[in-house]
Amino acid sequence: MVQRLGTKTAPLTWRRRSPAQSAILWLWSAAVAFAAAWSVSALDIEWAFFADAHEQAVDLAQRMWPPRWSYLPLIVRPLIETIHIATLGTAIALVLSVPLAFLSARNTTANGFTWAIGRALLVASRSVNTVIWGLVFVAIFGPGPVAGICAVAARSVGFLAKMLAEAIEEADRGPIEAIEATGAGTAQVYLFGVLPQVMPVLIGTTVYRWDINVRESSVLGFVGAGGIGLYLYASINQFAWQQVLVVLAAILVIVLASEALSAWVRARIS
Repeated sequence: MVQRLGTKTAPLTWRRRSPAQSAILWLWSAAVAFAAAWSVSALDIEWAFFADAHEQAVDLAQRMWPPRWSYLPLIVRPLIETIHIATLGTAIALVLSVPLAFLSARNTTANGFTWAIGRALLVASRSVNTVIWGLVFVAIFGPGPVAGICAVAARSVGFLAKMLAEAIEEADRGPIEAIEATGAGTAQVYLFGVLPQVMPVLIGTTVYRWDINVRESSVLGFVGAGGIGLYLYASINQFAWQQVLVVLAAILVIVLASEALSAWVRARIS
């Protein structure tokens, strides 16, 4: 390109965003700030409590120390029960999530009505917290680990089925069409054409959900659904803070162990 004599060109400057993009970013930032300010004002927070919050935290830490390690043998059984609740609840959710995932995937469901039913079940499962499910099943089965297992399963089935349904929708059509060409039925197509493709997702998601369920099962005892949470709740009510520290330390060890196991399994299947 030939530059005319006597003309000047402005130096080019790099801009990360265009003026329109910058304006949109500023508008979004202002909207978020307004929403946050509105939420804080609507909550009617007592700011005076923040004045001595650090003193209260130090006082609580002093009450917790030293931990009462003699309490540890009493919580071994409920700790194991917590792991059992998480494991059995995850296993039940795994069994229920497979047919629900096929019902919720657009390429495997029968029609739009069955797809809507499947999606509604997914939303119903995931929209209710595990503790709320625990309250429901305690009212049905009474206090104990059965209610905890059902609560974990009811919360996990929607999570597992949603992840599996998304994997099913992205499955390669080639193997599926090849199996259909042999005259296989719908169940055989799903079993041999779809399920092997999504099996790594199913295993990885199940292990990841089990890791989450170990953490969530530790507080189900607060509503009477079994596990270590019952002992934690009792110690807090008795202001036995040294026992509370022992329970929290035990829960931390279990959670770290489940996290390490989950990471190891997912690394092997990836």
